[in-house]
Amino acid sequence: MLARRVIPCLDVHDGQVTRGVQFGRAEDGGLRNVGDPVALAVRYNDQGADEMVFFDITATAQGRASMISVIERAADQCFMPLTVGGGIRTLDDMGMMLKAGADKVSINSSALSNPELIRSGAEKFGSQCIVVSIDCKRTSPGIWEVFSAGGRKATGLDAVEWAVRAVGMGAGEIVLNSIDADGTRAGFDLEVTRRVSESVGVPVVASGGAGTLEHMAEVLEAGRADAVLAASIFHFGTYTVRQVKEYLAGRGLPVRLN
Repeated sequence: MLARRVIPCLDVHDGQVTRGVQFGRAEDGGLRNVGDPVALAVRYNDQGADEMVFFDITATAQGRASMISVIERAADQCFMPLTVGGGIRTLDDMGMMLKAGADKVSINSSALSNPELIRSGAEKFGSQCIVVSIDCKRTSPGIWEVFSAGGRKATGLDAVEWAVRAVGMGAGEIVLNSIDADGTRAGFDLEVTRRVSESVGVPVVASGGAGTLEHMAEVLEAGRADAVLAASIFHFGTYTVRQVKEYLAGRGLPVRLN
């Protein structure tokens, strides 16, 4: 059985890590400054994180230059794989981030507006480099709709169907973000995570809602996820990555304790 992964996530805005709730935005005053992304990445690297995800939530020309610098510095100081997303719209954008030191690139709105980007990215860089991130929200019982533009724009797409299509086009991993649970620390959306996990043949990373050690175990067990992604519980010192891993190991889940 493959080891389950524990992945801290850094949302980077103007060169600093921020944290919101249910996709709160900078223009709404809904973001809280957390700290320097490279310093946090080094901390989590030392705690034994399996990977690190950076999301450029500025996604402007200025933000892009800042993010390249962040990835270069993090890659120089950390030994875990790095994933970067936010504003990646072309093969050149992908290549730029991979050259800077990222191991994977994550695409979301750009994949929705141009699904062929998934296929062309996988063909040029390999499926292992292409992550499709899906922001979804429960819109009726048993239905989760995909949203783009940072959770602001409804697409009309079913989250499970979109995940299956993305994998069919070459995505090597799915990050499933619950807008309802994001930043609430009330637990992951187990049902949609399980449905997506059982529908695709690639790893699924559960995101949105981590608040307790029990939540992390539940989404790996009942939600059938391959990895858990969290932000607030790590950034604000509720738990360390090592504490999460030791708890999961105690539950009988395979993790890397190095």
